[in-house]
Amino acid sequence: MVDRRRQQIIEMACKRFADKGFIGSSMRDLAADMGLEAASLYTYIQSKDDLLEDICFSIGNKLITAIAEVNDIYFNAEEKLRLAIKNHVEIICANPQASKVFTHEWRHLQEAKKAEFITLRNQYEQGITEIIDTGITEQVFVEDDKRFAVLTILSTVNWISEWYNPNGKMKPNEIAQKLADFVFTGLKK
Repeated sequence: MVDRRRQQIIEMACKRFADKGFIGSSMRDLAADMGLEAASLYTYIQSKDDLLEDICFSIGNKLITAIAEVNDIYFNAEEKLRLAIKNHVEIICANPQASKVFTHEWRHLQEAKKAEFITLRNQYEQGITEIIDTGITEQVFVEDDKRFAVLTILSTVNWISEWYNPNGKMKPNEIAQKLADFVFTGLKK
């Protein structure tokens, strides 16, 4: 019961933080959304910061697992990048509200957790860079500014949380395909 209730609180926090921001959300607001007294929330969570950590690191860890799996595969760089984009899009689209919190609200993590989050984010970025490096070595990607390419890819896939509609006409696999095709127009030799 506690785990299920905690999960419900996390889901409500995702919605509230995505809509109002971390700073614009109070425990009292969250409790009202849940139909609880504010003090009752502390039975299930330690703090509002605890909720933010849970949301940010949940998405971050899924992305790290996904990029590690892609880089362990012996595909060529183009196939790896397509798969990395597909995985990223699927993670973002699976929970757009949590993804929006992950993308924007991480800045409000407590300092120690923020440093840990930045390390996680850099690790993911390095995984994408590894794929770009492979493509350059395979002579299928241009040797332009690799950091710019990586940041452009990440900005594009993370922005999906701003506009994705689960009831819209494009499904995650279609978004990933179109996005990968678009990215490759700039990367391919």
